[in-house]
Amino acid sequence: MYRKQYDELLNWKSRSNRKPLIIRGARQVGKTFLVREFAHKEFEHYIELNFDETPSKKELFTHDDIDTVIQYLSLDSGIPVIPGKTLIFLDEIQRAPEIFAKLRYFFEKRNDIHLIAAGSLLDFILASHSFSMPVGRIEYMYMGPMDYMEYLLASDAGMLHDFIRHYQISDTIPEPIHQKLLEHVRIYMSVGGMPSALREYTGSKSIRQCEMELSSILNTYRDDFSKYQRKVDPYRLQLVLDKAPGLIGRKIKYTEISREEKSSDLKISVSMLELARVLYRVHHSSGNAIPLRVEKKERDFKLLFLDTGLVMRSLGLNLLDIRNEQLMLANRGALAEQFAGQQWFNGQESYAPPELYYWNRDKTGTSSEVDYLFQIDGKIIPAEIKAGTTGSLKSLHVFASEKRSEIALRYNLNKPIISDVTSRIPGKNSHTFKLISLPLYMISETRRLIRSM
Repeated sequence: MYRKQYDELLNWKSRSNRKPLIIRGARQVGKTFLVREFAHKEFEHYIELNFDETPSKKELFTHDDIDTVIQYLSLDSGIPVIPGKTLIFLDEIQRAPEIFAKLRYFFEKRNDIHLIAAGSLLDFILASHSFSMPVGRIEYMYMGPMDYMEYLLASDAGMLHDFIRHYQISDTIPEPIHQKLLEHVRIYMSVGGMPSALREYTGSKSIRQCEMELSSILNTYRDDFSKYQRKVDPYRLQLVLDKAPGLIGRKIKYTEISREEKSSDLKISVSMLELARVLYRVHHSSGNAIPLRVEKKERDFKLLFLDTGLVMRSLGLNLLDIRNEQLMLANRGALAEQFAGQQWFNGQESYAPPELYYWNRDKTGTSSEVDYLFQIDGKIIPAEIKAGTTGSLKSLHVFASEKRSEIALRYNLNKPIISDVTSRIPGKNSHTFKLISLPLYMISETRRLIRSM
């Protein structure tokens, strides 16, 4: 299965200023598979250590001299370590956090050696580390589930993938092609982007087999809860994991998760699942200036889950429960908002932590909320997920008028269209902006299409 991070690994391999690379991401998003494929195709020799399966291997790193460490790795594996020809992969490195301090020497003294590390609960360890971090001497790559475009390639729909990649805003999309792409959105929502679940579906076309794999992944996350016991009650983690899919798209109130548990305890549980990259917080931003994080409100956030397929499985829904015309309405529109947010996360630069924002304004007798705020080429662009072509887009008008936005986005089930819209908000001067409406399957192309206008 093609992963776009492969191209980034190629770039990392060829750079002269290369640092040891740490891949960060949730369990079972395909980190290990990607590295193995990369090693098989791009290197003559490959050494893999999994500290979860063989924790004693960390003793190979106890010597202070990095050349001696490299010699130990070669002797232990029986594989030569040759600069430019050997890749060393340290999997589940969170099980041996003391090794992080040694990674600096691979950059300072043996920059000619290619080394990658990864771990499913890595962020949990990094957030509370008591070891020496080699700041400035390692680099990161963030990895999530496969996105919609990767799904198309895995589903033997490469021609549809290429059609989207080369689409220009003035091009015509024939109705049969449009419907075919929407059908793939429907399938992706149910199957999701977790590689093992997608592999089950593309191989057998069996929704049941896919659902079994998704259930297995969720159970794996639950099994991980025992590893958090010193930090938080596993029952509380289970509670948040079960409740989160039903709260997507809504500003989080801890009482909606549980009225029996303390908000402070639930907050810790949400944070732990966020560190495990099972959940993401979409924070409120006032949207007055870039970067959006400057005006982030820590207490004001919505939740997104890791993957649409996992959301569907958690909610007990499947491919048969939603039709194309129901995509925007399923679970109060939350599935479409999950899909859009997930695609936007996956479209960000992999070296930066994923982040996403929304906007709301509560006043007596009225409220406004914009689903997402995007930051594109120095501009803040509001985006809403809407069904059909109708609807007032009132909140979008309020934001565009207040912030004098040049461009606003609407994602729906219809073909692309661009129109000049004038907002007339009582008590404010009228404001004209460009409204770009795109079908859900075009989310990955948003930046490119805006830049081409």
